[in-house]
Amino acid sequence: MNFPYLTRFQPVLLSLFRFITGLLLFQYGVAKLFKFPALPYFADIPPLIYAAGTLELVLGAALMLGLFTRLSAFILSGEMAFAYFMGHMLKTGTPVLLPLLNGGTAAILFCFACLYVSGAGGGPVSVDALIGKESDAPGGAFARR
Repeated sequence: MNFPYLTRFQPVLLSLFRFITGLLLFQYGVAKLFKFPALPYFADIPPLIYAAGTLELVLGAALMLGLFTRLSAFILSGEMAFAYFMGHMLKTGTPVLLPLLNGGTAAILFCFACLYVSGAGGGPVSVDALIGKESDAPGGAFARR
């Protein structure tokens, strides 16, 4: 089924998707670094998780603003892939491949959401669009002119 009248909202929905993805990652960074809200699994985190929380806090904020969107999203995509393989799939020592069993569903979803945003750009409602780093051409700022 095709809904052609919805295509006019696609650019703004991309900006909304980018913002919500950044907000959710920012929330994880706040929980890991500032212990708010206090969650038992972020109570005593090792240095690697502290570094991940820093990336999520800083780059999640950049995603919310739409600042350096493509680079921020690409780095976060890699971080989420790393989180899945190191923090979920191999956390018991033996590989647990099924995300339902290893708790890695959110990491996989964040990985591919950020990968999409890194390719699609920040959309029209972003700091990148405001300062002219994104264009309307396919491929955004990286399009050949």
